[in-house]
Amino acid sequence: MPRMTDLAELVRAPAALSVPGDVVAGAAAAGALGRRTPALAAASVLLYWAGMAANDWADRRLDAVERPERPIPSGRVAPATALGLAAGLTGAGVGLAAAAGGRRAAAVAVPLAATIWGYDLAAKNSAAAPAVMAACRGLDVLLGASGGRVLRALPAAVTVAAHTWTVTALSRREVTGADAALPLRTLAGTALVATSAATARVARPPAQAAPGRAAFGDRPAQQVAAALPALLAGWYAARYGAAQARVAVEPSAARVRAAVGAGITGLPALQGALIARAGAGPLGLTVAAAAPLARRLARKVSPT
Repeated sequence: MPRMTDLAELVRAPAALSVPGDVVAGAAAAGALGRRTPALAAASVLLYWAGMAANDWADRRLDAVERPERPIPSGRVAPATALGLAAGLTGAGVGLAAAAGGRRAAAVAVPLAATIWGYDLAAKNSAAAPAVMAACRGLDVLLGASGGRVLRALPAAVTVAAHTWTVTALSRREVTGADAALPLRTLAGTALVATSAATARVARPPAQAAPGRAAFGDRPAQQVAAALPALLAGWYAARYGAAQARVAVEPSAARVRAAVGAGITGLPALQGALIARAGAGPLGLTVAAAAPLARRLARKVSPT
């Protein structure tokens, strides 16, 4: 029977810190933040873990050659256990989403689960892999938006999807290393993603705003709120961008893996920027705080 530490490694447990922010960003953009949001975030985590387990089950023969230390090829987790865990987590994730968000959430959770499995079983080793994985993350954002105005969450979904495309494109070279052109392309994508997230939503002034001192007193808080998306997006771009720049200088497999890890663990900072852009600054800061925690945990359990 596998140990909990082996199962945690199988599902890349710490990497799940990058997941709830998708749902929160979608809910914030759609005006749907509420009691359902934590449950939808938990459903998203379950689906993420399912995808990780299914990924290693699908890759078990390749990992036996390239990464024999992983849970399945090392014999610490049986293939049937990994497959059963992936199926169970998928059912639990879809069920929780439906219970929390009703039909609208289920209408997103089902295609999200199908896309996750489609990536693991078919798309992962094809040229479509980055696009399919990007679709997974985009749908994850829309899962959070399912209880509100979904169209308003599309920009956030596209931004997270674009970031995911860069991470997935790099991850395909984790074993072999990359040519210098790849990190330059993904770095350009990261710059566009950060610029998009840094653009604060222009809020209309309150209908009954008092003139004079009251309005002046509100100005510092408004300035901080307007600057917060740019600050968080800059933090995201600095760390993930620096890792990609190092790959461009030396495109070895080790540096590619480090850049992929930076992209995964740095995602909460991007999500925080999107949440702050939607007007929920304190919540954005809370989500972004998961980034340094994820980096520390990644030293114990690899997120890639």
